[in-house]
Amino acid sequence: MESTVRRNSRSFVRPAAPTPSGSLELSSIDRDVGLRHIVRSLHVFRPRHTHVDDKHQSSSSPARVVRDALGKALVDYYPLAGRIVDGPEGRSTARMELTGDGAWFVTAAASCTLDDVAGLDHHPFAIPAQDLLPDFALPPNVQPLDVPVMMQVTEFACGGFVVGLSSSHTLTDGLGAGQFINAVADYARGLPNPRVGPIWGRGDLVPDPPKKKVHSGPPPSKTSFQFQYLVVDLSVESIDTAKSRFMESTGRRCSSFDVAVAKVWQARTRALRLPDTSARVTLCFFANSRHVLQRPEDEAVGFYGNCFYPATVEAMAGEVEVADVATVVGMVMDAKARLHEEVARWAAGELVAGEEDPYDLWWRDEPLFVSDWRQLGFMEADYGWGTPSHVAPLAAIPFMPVALIVAPPTPRTGVRLMTQCVEEQHMAAFTEEMKAAQE
Repeated sequence: MESTVRRNSRSFVRPAAPTPSGSLELSSIDRDVGLRHIVRSLHVFRPRHTHVDDKHQSSSSPARVVRDALGKALVDYYPLAGRIVDGPEGRSTARMELTGDGAWFVTAAASCTLDDVAGLDHHPFAIPAQDLLPDFALPPNVQPLDVPVMMQVTEFACGGFVVGLSSSHTLTDGLGAGQFINAVADYARGLPNPRVGPIWGRGDLVPDPPKKKVHSGPPPSKTSFQFQYLVVDLSVESIDTAKSRFMESTGRRCSSFDVAVAKVWQARTRALRLPDTSARVTLCFFANSRHVLQRPEDEAVGFYGNCFYPATVEAMAGEVEVADVATVVGMVMDAKARLHEEVARWAAGELVAGEEDPYDLWWRDEPLFVSDWRQLGFMEADYGWGTPSHVAPLAAIPFMPVALIVAPPTPRTGVRLMTQCVEEQHMAAFTEEMKAAQE
């Protein structure tokens, strides 16, 4: 349908109370220039009755409640109200200036109901995603990449609403962004403080490897691709079947993540039909490394900076194409098993000469990048109208083939794969392979 969204207001939301000034140093992971991009997502809330015992909640609109709560959360998370500033060597030495200028916030209204647009369940969405995300109508002296948090709340005629979130990957990883959004939701429901208090901890909790290679300036130019969008839901039954086959083959248990990653990597490899079956194909998935990098005495619950490790799997294309699912699942699990050792080597600066820094994502060839959004906390964020029916991450990096793992819209179960990883000439084959993966 034709876009029905009208933006009503745009402004910066500043912290609701005084916050510290000065500057903060970023961690070695934060400063990686490959993370200097904006992560976008849509959080869909179906109309429900309020369940918070607070008079203002029943009479206020979601946009007003979220806006007020955002100002309160920015007191606790005051670095997110500042600006990212390049250092003397450019992006690789960026820091956080505590300006208190605030987060960009947009309010909007849609003249249709969520049912009219199928609950934004199907792609392409019935409303363009950019209409539901905060626009970049910023003051002339403000660059979007320098603003840590931008939000838009679009209210629908049915009483439901969508929170469009754009956040800087430089300041938070997925778990950190989810933690912040839950802090906003806690205040929206009337809690006096967030349930999880924030910890900056960049200099204490994330190592700065002595031999880490530093790239100055922007990432190199990369070949852009016209990756096509495909959403596939894997049922609980299809995942359980794969788990059973893996158990029968190896005597080991595997997770839904292992199965989903293995299926999408194998489907893409088969769809590409590489003429040289000995060519190497690579899978990269982002693993939370808080339990590896941080010592128990650090008490790092609440750390919201980047703390992940890019785990990789590499094999010959022909090997991946002909393998059964259990074999590919085993490759994924082996990479997970190596995580602790690889993170420890990286943290100690023990990369050997010629070995690639694992965080140099922008300098790699084109592997399939996979990220799991199911455990980041976004599905638990409740602003007073209940938790979201679903969260749709939006990947739009033209040189990075991606597959994002999310929960399907409630009440459905299983695993949803949101992919942008093949071009049009491979799309038919990839679609067929993914259909077979659903069985």
